Amino acid sequence: MTAPSSYDLLTALRSARSELSATALSHAPAHDAAFQAVTGPVPASVAPLAFTPVPVASPAVPPVYQPVQAHLHISGFDPRAAGGRQTLKMELRGMSAACAPQLTLRLRSDLIPRGAVQHDFVRTTRGDWRPVFVEFSSRNKEHGQYQIDVEVHSHLDGAVAQKWVCTFVILVPRRDATLTEIHQIFLSTHKNVRVMADDASIARVTGGDGCNLDVTARNAGIAHVDLSAPQGKIDMGFTTIAWDEELIEVDLPAASHCHPHPSQAACLVNAAPEAGEQRQIRLFALEECMLGRFELVDPEADVLLSHFSPDGQDNNGLTRRLSGRHAIIRRSQQGFEIEDVSRYGLLLDGVWPGKHKPVALRLGMRIELSASIKGIVVLSVTALLAHGVILHRIDHGARAECFYLLLPDTQPTPASHLATPQASCLPVLFHRNGGFWHLDTASGKETALAPATALDKLSGFARHNRFASEPYPECWIIRTEGAALCDNALTA
Repeated sequence: MTAPSSYDLLTALRSARSELSATALSHAPAHDAAFQAVTGPVPASVAPLAFTPVPVASPAVPPVYQPVQAHLHISGFDPRAAGGRQTLKMELRGMSAACAPQLTLRLRSDLIPRGAVQHDFVRTTRGDWRPVFVEFSSRNKEHGQYQIDVEVHSHLDGAVAQKWVCTFVILVPRRDATLTEIHQIFLSTHKNVRVMADDASIARVTGGDGCNLDVTARNAGIAHVDLSAPQGKIDMGFTTIAWDEELIEVDLPAASHCHPHPSQAACLVNAAPEAGEQRQIRLFALEECMLGRFELVDPEADVLLSHFSPDGQDNNGLTRRLSGRHAIIRRSQQGFEIEDVSRYGLLLDGVWPGKHKPVALRLGMRIELSASIKGIVVLSVTALLAHGVILHRIDHGARAECFYLLLPDTQPTPASHLATPQASCLPVLFHRNGGFWHLDTASGKETALAPATALDKLSGFARHNRFASEPYPECWIIRTEGAALCDNALTA
């Protein structure tokens, strides 16, 4: 067979390349067929290398969701302290290292003062989480089981990015219950291995490599045997009551991360108030709320108060006897407190508490500004909520306005509300994700409040109500040097 010329080899190679570009299929077979058609079989030692096509990148597939096996380790609870003060130690374990370095813990229960409490889990430099201690008292509580609802939030850019929940039950025993009864009830709800010995029977636990262990618990003691220790070492001891609760991550709709109309202060305006109703219900969501004199330009306070005479509002005259920063209402360990920071004084139920001396707010408390001249502004505490305070005017401005002073990003607990009849007819409002919400206590439905919201379809609202995004929509408040609302929000 005559050896092919160089022209024949080049022609065969070009033909193979043109076929490859037209079909865009496999390269090596076409090249080999064209080459061997001219040259005949080629020895393996001199055969050209087959061309390996580069695989085309497949579309990106979202990674499979791997749930975090996190749980709360709860210890320190002693049901024998019926009617006494209790402390729960909560340790966060198994949480992913990719979550935020600080998580928010929220607890809701009838055992907790005011129905709810909030703490923060902070990651240490070692990578674990600093434990949280929650105090409560079972004094004057009916014996039985009390549910505690737990929420753990991870925040990103001010919004809730992840949420875990769990629920556990605390037993409040009878005052005359014996230690044996208390421990038997606890073990019946938290057992994974149950050993019973009645009427002089022998209780025995078999575990390990054919090892038989006798477990004895006298005088209502709880015997703990750890068989998971390394071989040759078994840890035994009498432990406190402790257990683990699995944290279940729940999905958050994207719409819940932001409020359609974020605001720290707003107003509900009633265009046609009936008997006993206010024309403006002013809403504030601040950790600390400053009460002070009404000013149109650069006011120093958040709640701007004016004197009302029988002829109406008077922003001059006696209003000038209010300080620009007169009193502060803030959250305290007992609930909410008020502090006099003015030069004209403050009367609480007719008594001056002293300057810079916080006093706990009580339902029905009469707050009078100022102490030197009576009747300028008189307020009454008409509701003490788990998430805020409601104040009504009981002077000539009673028909003009009332005030919601709410804590930001705090859920309401209607069961723990303390309110007078004047405030109990008002809607349940709260602040979350940067804006105000309405809660229907019958159905549990939450509705974001915005100027476009139809308020007459919500429970607790009268007709002719609208939502305004400013706390004083009837006035043109000018804040040129930074408003008090902004200052409080940054320092809270």
